[in-house]
Amino acid sequence: MSEIEQTNKNNLAVPIAIVIAGALVAGAVMVSNNKGSGTNVQAQVDNNQKEVQLDAAQLQQAVSLDAVAPITKEDHVRGNPDAPVKIVEYSDFECPFCKRFHDTMKQVMDEYGEDGKVAWVYRQAPIEGLHPVKAMREAIASECAAELGGNDAFWAYVDRFFELTPSNNMTDLAILPQIAEEIGLDRTAFETCLDSGTYDDHIAKDLQNSAATGGRGTPWSILIAPNDEKYPINGAQPYSSVKQLIELALN
Repeated sequence: MSEIEQTNKNNLAVPIAIVIAGALVAGAVMVSNNKGSGTNVQAQVDNNQKEVQLDAAQLQQAVSLDAVAPITKEDHVRGNPDAPVKIVEYSDFECPFCKRFHDTMKQVMDEYGEDGKVAWVYRQAPIEGLHPVKAMREAIASECAAELGGNDAFWAYVDRFFELTPSNNMTDLAILPQIAEEIGLDRTAFETCLDSGTYDDHIAKDLQNSAATGGRGTPWSILIAPNDEKYPINGAQPYSSVKQLIELALN
């Protein structure tokens, strides 16, 4: 098993391990609260462990990096769409780790994008439970920027958004049309698009695809190698780690 394959296996095991650990803790609490129950409690714990093992196996089967949706003209691609290495990122505009990883990916594109070796694909993954209203509104805003100004406007909007905003659900949404104006978009058309609901389904599909590939938070990224092998980049990994994975994929 290669180093990359081992990394893939280990990353996919993380959510499963969390599920198992939670159930074992619950079983321990039951034992401590029912010391006089003897074998009945132990039997219940054994049953719980069997159910957790089954749930873990089902979860492992349910998620797969191969479930990543094909890259199409609906995607936002930075760099050469035919690049041998593609990194598909699922991101939340209010996530502080996404803000950090955005700079990392810009560094990746500075080194590998100009000669067409790497393409960066941005997909939406607003986490409403952590960032209600704002993350979804901001995802829609970026889609509206793309509608009104094309792919270049999308990336200009996203870059400027991450430059100006604090993340962690502290963004003043009044800044959304201001950024649109700053990058040369019509403010009225932008605000109309923002309130239209046009992109709700598109964003929902991105979210569903993130979950199907094993994403349990943001940023969640998948590197697609020239041979179509897929490897996870879980969280805001540093540039050195992403670079190492790119080099392994290219070689």
